[in-house]
Amino acid sequence: MTQQVHVPPFAVIPGEQVHRVLAGHEKRTLELVAEAYRVHGEGDTVNPPSYFLRFPDRPSSRIIALPASIGGGTRVEGLKWISSFPENVAAGIPRASAVLVLNDYDTGYPFACLESSIISAARTAASAALAADLLSRDRDRPRRVGFIGTGLIARHIHTYLAGTGWDFDEVGVHDLSAEHAAGFASYVTDSGAGGRVTVHERAEDLVRSSDLVVFATVAAKPHVTDVTWFAHHPLVLNVSLRDLAPEVLLDSANVVDDIEHCLKADTSPHLTEQLTGNRDFIDGTLYDVIDGRLRVPADRTVVFSPFGLGVLDLALGKHVYDAVRESGRLHVVDGFFHEIDRYGRSGVPDGRS
Repeated sequence: MTQQVHVPPFAVIPGEQVHRVLAGHEKRTLELVAEAYRVHGEGDTVNPPSYFLRFPDRPSSRIIALPASIGGGTRVEGLKWISSFPENVAAGIPRASAVLVLNDYDTGYPFACLESSIISAARTAASAALAADLLSRDRDRPRRVGFIGTGLIARHIHTYLAGTGWDFDEVGVHDLSAEHAAGFASYVTDSGAGGRVTVHERAEDLVRSSDLVVFATVAAKPHVTDVTWFAHHPLVLNVSLRDLAPEVLLDSANVVDDIEHCLKADTSPHLTEQLTGNRDFIDGTLYDVIDGRLRVPADRTVVFSPFGLGVLDLALGKHVYDAVRESGRLHVVDGFFHEIDRYGRSGVPDGRS
């Protein structure tokens, strides 16, 4: 006898609800991201290559599709559709916008559409904070942090570092826009997280004076080429992926989130592979660190390069969906799937009774 299944109701979750679930819960979000990395490392995910939609008349802009499936305790499929239009910043609106569609594990039917710029920023920041913690366990914990690039991602990373127990004596800030650098410096000061805030006019000065360096720019190609900037062997979160020249990576220990994903699309690791013809410069993945199979050296610069995995978006998206549903505030779109009977008969139940 065929098992009866139902079409799930379709819900829309706006950014305000996403923010309400995630804000102030950085430790829980970091735990969800760590578990997603573990599930991915154990092979219970499907995370195909991202697809880049580019525009000949707008070369700086792109929209990226990240399809994925995650098992474990999450069991959901989905797609993040995220745009990056840098020119938006000059118009006073954020560079990135995104939606996340969740698909039912059993039927494949989409059951939710979530505003996802917050989810995307949260999973990126939680991944960076997780890496900062794991990769600093065999060295002195950084006391001086520096941010190169001062947009939404940098702000989220600072929030997640502060929200997961980090405190710093010094916070360095550098941005090509003096206005943006000043704005970020004011945000850090007003956040109450502590630390003396210094705006650096030169990226070199920031790198040399920081034990933890966060790259969160929109750079399209490497602009940091001098290995001597890193002579003090800091921990580097290469979040924007394209700031560092291959020479810097070759002089460092390198950890990525996923080797196949990270070595493409002209990222710094991809350029390094093209230069050397091999992947020997990659020491391992963050899952290898989580699983205890990789320990990074204390006497070398350590660079973490996360390409960004769709399974992380699914893990946080499903968490948000479950929280909103349990709160009784889930906005269901009645009749979203109009024809759900094979022969077009009316009155077919949709599983919400």
